[in-house]
Amino acid sequence: MLLTVSTTHAPATDLGYLLHKHPDRVQAFGQSFGTVTVFYPEATPERCTAALLLEIDPVRLARGRGRGTSDVSLSQYVNDRPYAASSLLAVAMGDVLSTARAGRCRSHQDLADAAIPLEIEVPVLPCRGGPELAAALFAPLGWQVDAEPIPLDETFPEWGDSRYLHLRLRGELRLADALNQLYVLLPVLDESKHYWQGPSEVDKLLRSGEGWLTAHPEAELITRRYLGHHRELTQDALARLAEVEREASGVVVEENDDDADRAVARPLNRQRHDAVLAVLQELGVRSVIDLGCGQGQLLDRLLRSGSFDRLAGSDVSVRALQVAAKRLRLEEMSERQAERIALFQGSLTYEDDRYAGYEAAVLMEVIEHVDPARLGALEQVVFQAARPRVVVVTTPNREYNARYADPTASRHPDHRFEWTRSELAQWCAGVAERHGYTVELRGIGEVDEQLGAPTQLAVFVATEGAQAAGAGGPAGATQGGSDD
Repeated sequence: MLLTVSTTHAPATDLGYLLHKHPDRVQAFGQSFGTVTVFYPEATPERCTAALLLEIDPVRLARGRGRGTSDVSLSQYVNDRPYAASSLLAVAMGDVLSTARAGRCRSHQDLADAAIPLEIEVPVLPCRGGPELAAALFAPLGWQVDAEPIPLDETFPEWGDSRYLHLRLRGELRLADALNQLYVLLPVLDESKHYWQGPSEVDKLLRSGEGWLTAHPEAELITRRYLGHHRELTQDALARLAEVEREASGVVVEENDDDADRAVARPLNRQRHDAVLAVLQELGVRSVIDLGCGQGQLLDRLLRSGSFDRLAGSDVSVRALQVAAKRLRLEEMSERQAERIALFQGSLTYEDDRYAGYEAAVLMEVIEHVDPARLGALEQVVFQAARPRVVVVTTPNREYNARYADPTASRHPDHRFEWTRSELAQWCAGVAERHGYTVELRGIGEVDEQLGAPTQLAVFVATEGAQAAGAGGPAGATQGGSDD
């Protein structure tokens, strides 16, 4: 399969910086199912085109499938075994263009963050649904879609069209957004994948669909097809998308080229990540532990920011930590990179030496999951035993629930309580006084004049005496376990 990405943004050869592939080089990348070659058919200041060519090796694909299975018979090599080319292209693109998909470009970050004119072409693309489906999936994302059916045989027009399209997309988008949309939608059009799908596929979908999938009019169809119509995976993904959509109450205004303002909803969970990262950077901390890290979304954001020398995550759920490890790609890290981050199981209501030794601790949407009778134990563990210089807490504002469809319901069925602004302020003041901290309360998300912001943010900073007592714990403290 062949995919090309072109731009006329001047100088157009800056596309090489965004893709992290030099226009003057031809680069080949081996995959378990073939070879991916990246090259530039044209590279001028006016127009630049990068091509990604996937050559599938059926023998290598068969051998790879045989590992760990009982089917190693000769039939794998002599039978015509179908495979999902779009799925293979998406996996190859995810591997070869991973940094571009993340939107990172150290030398041209402003360009990576900007919408630029793009033209994407796939000469032969399997599509179960025809041109209408391609338009329904890409047009709502801002693309001008040209999907031309390919005849089964041009010499026999009466045979009709094949299920393949010649797809051209034109629009102005961030390159990272365009690549993530392709990563999801190429296998969705094909409605087939070449590998077994498990729970990690839901995380891939939500990660690649961040910022566009929840608002897409065909979000359910995309989810169902991407996950191979697996009922449990689809239900899980749709439930998580619904939660994100419900929390998407913050609005950011951006300018477009038509001199009109466009309101873009930014999910509240992303605003929380932004706010926590901003606080940590503002206070100049270099080591952070995420207490109740869940599946590692915040850790992933902190790791990608490059602002921290040492990170750790702790959660009571082993399954969540396994997902976090995959999200962070711990097994793919070099030894030096892996030394910067640690994951371990632990409960916030029991003291653990591994919690100590970090400048900052984050409890993001965690405290409301603790039984009120155990809040004293959590306070002792975090503010007395671990005693970081900075503690950042976020929690729902119960008053804001009046804006939701069912104002009497908790935002999550596992919430043991949800505090009003005055209740959080009272708890924070008591903790700060008992343990030698100052505390500042802020809001995250769209502010209602009467109800406040949907999320409450508390920033605790140790006074000089408390800082000397706790924040300077030895780095090695994170490696030892508790004797309990």
